[in-house]
Amino acid sequence: MCIIHEDKNWLAIEIPIKTVNLVAIVIFSRRRCGLSICSTRYLIAMAMADLLVIITEIIMRRLNSYYFLFCFLNIVPVCSIIAVLIRAAVNCSVWFTVTFSFDRFVAICCQKLMTKYCTAKNAIVVLATTCALLCLKNVPFYFVFEPGLRIDRVSWDCYIKPSYFTEPGWVRFHWFDMILTPALPFALILLLNALTVRHILQASQLRKGLRGHRSPGDHRDPEVESRRKSVVLLFTVSGNFIILWLVIVIDFFYDEFTGKEPLDYTNSEYIFHEVGIMLLNLSCCTNTFIYGVTQSKFREQLRSMVTYPLTAIARCI
Repeated sequence: MCIIHEDKNWLAIEIPIKTVNLVAIVIFSRRRCGLSICSTRYLIAMAMADLLVIITEIIMRRLNSYYFLFCFLNIVPVCSIIAVLIRAAVNCSVWFTVTFSFDRFVAICCQKLMTKYCTAKNAIVVLATTCALLCLKNVPFYFVFEPGLRIDRVSWDCYIKPSYFTEPGWVRFHWFDMILTPALPFALILLLNALTVRHILQASQLRKGLRGHRSPGDHRDPEVESRRKSVVLLFTVSGNFIILWLVIVIDFFYDEFTGKEPLDYTNSEYIFHEVGIMLLNLSCCTNTFIYGVTQSKFREQLRSMVTYPLTAIARCI
C-alpha cells in the first residue's frame, strides 16, 4: 500500500515513453527492418535495457519519491534492491551500446573477423555475458544505504552512508563504478567511431579511384551507398549517447578534481548534476526515435502497426 500525492501528471508522460520502447522491441522482434540478425539482437537488447531504466529509475524511484509519501518501495531492503537494479539497468544500457558499436566496427572494418564474430549466436553470448557481469558488479550497492527513520521496527528511506565517501574501499569502488560507466564507454565509442570513419573514408576513396578507371561515366557506387546507410544508424545511436552523457561525464571529473561530494553541492552545482541525470534518463527514450528517423523500413513497420487496427475495424464493418 502507498499513500499518494494528488499530483500525478508525470504518469501521463511515462506511459507513452514506455509504449515507445515496447513498440521498438516488437518491431525489431519481427525482423522485417532489413537489418542483419546480429544487429537486430543488439538493438532489441538496447531497447529492453532502456525500458528497464525507465521502469526502475524513473517510475520506481523518481515518481515514487515525488508522489508517494509512504510506500513499500521506500523500505530499506526494497529500495536497496531497486538501487542495484537501477545501476545494473543503466550499465547494461550503456554497455549494450558499446557492444553494438564494436559489432558494427568489426562488420565494417574487419572483414576476416566478421564471419566469426558477427553472428546471432555470438551476439547472444556477448549480451548475456555482459549483463551477468554488470549485475554482479552492482551487488555492493545493496550495502551502500542506511535507514532515514524507523517506524514500528521497520526501516524507511534509503540514505547513502557517510562512509561511502570516506572509507578507502568504498572510494575505490566509486572510482571503479564511474570509470566503468560512463568514462570508459565514452572513450571506447569515440575511438570506435573514429576508426570506423577513417576506414570508410579510405575505402570510399579507393573504390572511387577504381571505378573511375573502369566506368568514367557512372560514379554511383551501390556498395558505398549501402555501407553509408548501414553506418548512419551506428553514428546516430552512439552520437546520441555521447551528447546526452556529456554533462554527467563533466560532472564526474569536476567532482573528482575538486573533491566535491554530492551532499556539498551549491544550487548551481546541484542543478548541473540534476540536468546530467535528466539527460542520462532521456538517452534511454530517444533511440526509438532515432530508428524512426534513420531507418525507412522501421518507419514502414511502425506505420503498419498503427494502421493495422484501423484497417481491421474497417474490414469488419
